[in-house]
Amino acid sequence: MKTLEIIGYNRANLGKKEAKALRADGHVPCVLYGGDEQVHFSAPMILFRELVYTQEAHFVNLDIEGKEFRAILQDVQFHPVSEILLHADFLLLTAGKPIKMEVPVHFVGTSPGVIAGGSLVKKRRLLTILALPKNMPEHIDVDLGTLDFGHAIKVSEVKTENFEILDTAQASIAVVEVPRALRGKDEDEEEVEEIEGEEGAEGAEAGEEAATTES
Repeated sequence: MKTLEIIGYNRANLGKKEAKALRADGHVPCVLYGGDEQVHFSAPMILFRELVYTQEAHFVNLDIEGKEFRAILQDVQFHPVSEILLHADFLLLTAGKPIKMEVPVHFVGTSPGVIAGGSLVKKRRLLTILALPKNMPEHIDVDLGTLDFGHAIKVSEVKTENFEILDTAQASIAVVEVPRALRGKDEDEEEVEEIEGEEGAEGAEAGEEAATTES
């Protein structure tokens, strides 16, 4: 997995006023967990672009005033209106200790249901993975090659190798919905078949009644 570099600076004060000043100066207040004690620092907001807005999972090499830590981005908070990055939490990596990460899903192949006019609905774009750092995948490939109308690809169908998917096994990752036009056509055909079946049954009953009367 690719490792990104983040340069950080220790925070002298931890109040809201200082955090607001840091954001105004283009920095993100951060915390590193998982060590003997928490490390509070800030880092330039521009350095988070490749880490946050990405289709791959990454490790992070934190360089906080010359002291280096290997970590992962555990959580980020955004402003609800401006979407400015408000805060970031990092987790220190420990050799031989499993970690939990949200890993992006990459959809590959073409769904037969989509070719036939269906709509692909992506239910999950991230999967929660538990693995040793050395086995953590950058992304999870999900093959759409067998996905047809009315079917779904479940979490349980994803192949795993040296890692565990923590999402519910029966949860859907992607489904193909039948278009309304096709759905209406199928429903009309079923209704016609049902009516013809009823008329046929009524005709048979009438024939039986007539035969009974004649006899």
